[in-house]
Amino acid sequence: MTDTPTITRSSWISVLALGLVWGASFLFIELALAGIGPFWLASSRILLAGAVTTAVWRARGGTFYTSPARAPLPLLLAVGAMSSALPFMAISWGQQVVTSGFAGVSMAAVALMVLPLAHVFVPGERMTLRRTTGFLVGFAGVVVLIGPEAMASTGRQGEIWGQLACLGAAACYAVSSVLMRRIPPVDPVGLSAVTLWIGGALVTIAALWIEGLPGVPGGKVIAVLVTLGLVQTAAANLLRIVVIRSAGPTFMSLTNYMVPLWSVILGVLILNEEAEPTLFRAMALILAGVLLSQWGALKRMFGRG
Repeated sequence: MTDTPTITRSSWISVLALGLVWGASFLFIELALAGIGPFWLASSRILLAGAVTTAVWRARGGTFYTSPARAPLPLLLAVGAMSSALPFMAISWGQQVVTSGFAGVSMAAVALMVLPLAHVFVPGERMTLRRTTGFLVGFAGVVVLIGPEAMASTGRQGEIWGQLACLGAAACYAVSSVLMRRIPPVDPVGLSAVTLWIGGALVTIAALWIEGLPGVPGGKVIAVLVTLGLVQTAAANLLRIVVIRSAGPTFMSLTNYMVPLWSVILGVLILNEEAEPTLFRAMALILAGVLLSQWGALKRMFGRG
């Protein structure tokens, strides 16, 4: 990673593309669930992405550690579980009963959940008054999101469990981001490949246990699964690495504001989902909390030009 982040036109195009690609992933999950179980959906997505990422990693030389330090295996297993296995299963399972728009908005809570975790486990990441206020504003949005009126129009049985599963996925992403900071310097593409294979193995075991052997999905579902694996997971993760290494993690955090917006827009336009006003109120509160908590870093970033 460069010492000083460099934000260019290419950086903006990349982060806008990532916001759209990740926001569309909830649309594709909804489409895939019509022909495959949630756990095999997650498994196929992760394993395909793992294969592509491994090919890229090997083409780059296949080096993993870039320092003498070695990450303990339990830490790598935990990152693999928290960054792909558990959240992918939770989102796919939850979207059986909640809309793609709800799932996308719930992901905006990741940036908020990181704050108290980093305060406890990451030196120098303290909960200042501004960050605490942002966290409380965003938490109010989460309360509104799972309130009795949120997305009430779906009428699906067990909806509250689907909502909690999506928020649980967001919590997994937050935990994984903190755990990754404890990994010694490694090749980022190699780390992505290794953790994807770990996650894929865990999800495949769960899929065999819960859903049994998979059937053969139709052509449309296969096309959606390939898109999820190649574009939403493998290509997006590789592009994410490029953006972070060039423009920095703070600039990358701008995707937090785009993913929920695209998930709602695509859900309404393509899936004919009915987005209740409560969803938009929750999204406004969560995004306001994220903006407030990250305001100092964003101001420094843009102030640097």
